[in-house]
Amino acid sequence: MTQNRNGKKIKVCIVTISLSKGGAERSTALLSRMLSAENFDVFLVTLNDVIDYRYSGELINLGKNKHKEDPITSRLYRFIEFRKRIKKENFDFIIDNRNRQFALKELFYLKYIYRGNKIIYVVRSFKLSQYFPENKFVRKWMIKKSKGIVGVSKAIAQSINKQYHTDKAINIYNPKEDFSDNNNIVFKENYILFLGRIEEAVKNLSLLLDSYKSSILIAHNIHLKILGDGPDKSWLKEKIILLGLSDFVELIPFTPNVYTYLNNAKFLALTSRYEGFPRVLLESLSTGTPVISVNCKSGPNEIIAHEVNGLLVENFNSKKLSEAFNRFVLEEDLYLHCKQNAKKSIDHLSADTIAKQWTKYLKDELQ
Repeated sequence: MTQNRNGKKIKVCIVTISLSKGGAERSTALLSRMLSAENFDVFLVTLNDVIDYRYSGELINLGKNKHKEDPITSRLYRFIEFRKRIKKENFDFIIDNRNRQFALKELFYLKYIYRGNKIIYVVRSFKLSQYFPENKFVRKWMIKKSKGIVGVSKAIAQSINKQYHTDKAINIYNPKEDFSDNNNIVFKENYILFLGRIEEAVKNLSLLLDSYKSSILIAHNIHLKILGDGPDKSWLKEKIILLGLSDFVELIPFTPNVYTYLNNAKFLALTSRYEGFPRVLLESLSTGTPVISVNCKSGPNEIIAHEVNGLLVENFNSKKLSEAFNRFVLEEDLYLHCKQNAKKSIDHLSADTIAKQWTKYLKDELQ
């Protein structure tokens, strides 16, 4: 039973920036559904009023009254209301999924908003500076005051413990999600897919485009679809024109309904400079579509078994990535082998399995 010492349901507050346009946000929404299914009393706090992903529990949407200018007085009012709600609900745990890189803001959260509560920090990227400030004093205090730290890959948890001299970080993977959108739409063209935020500094779309152009895919009339939005979309359009790829590369705006694009793709490509435990790989494999990914830190080598469910390639190497693209066209037996193994290769990452790991972790932390 998921009960606290008072015999009531364990009450958790999951905090996130939004529920839209990212793998971290989709994973957070899924966490709320998993814990609700495990009979936790779930509250979900969003700081921005952007809700695209399905969630469970009571939503506390702090961004609803957020105006475009958002003066400091409005922000303070929202934080005061947030603190009041935390005191009223008396949560057993606050599970914080936000980016946490600003020292003063995290001091404010610790000393005011979260004061007196059990905090579990979730780290969803190998770039730890996004989740712990560079200020050493604040970072050490955050770790000391936290009840626990969950890294979504083994590499993240190990890196936190090593770099920050702690033993609090443990690994619980992001789960796969079984898509319910089993429609029969089929695209006419043959294509590969990139799915993610359009941000060059993270996703390295230059590597994707350069590798695609130098591969044999264009000669075999295999197009590239890039699905997502982000700050570098205008730059990307210009880059596509500059490389002479306008007839072969299609940009598709963000949609939370990605099943059709994944299901029809020949394979999904990931070229990131760094990741956490990339949900796009799980989503692709769960539809039976194999993947080709660079071996960035972290996640791909904990998901992909090379030449079993996909191909794992040295990062920042356009020649190697282009060759991997070619292999999935020229080596049909290899491609079909990876495709056949795609779904079953992530059976151990089912929502039910990961939910039970979270349940055990939270119950153990109550002791």
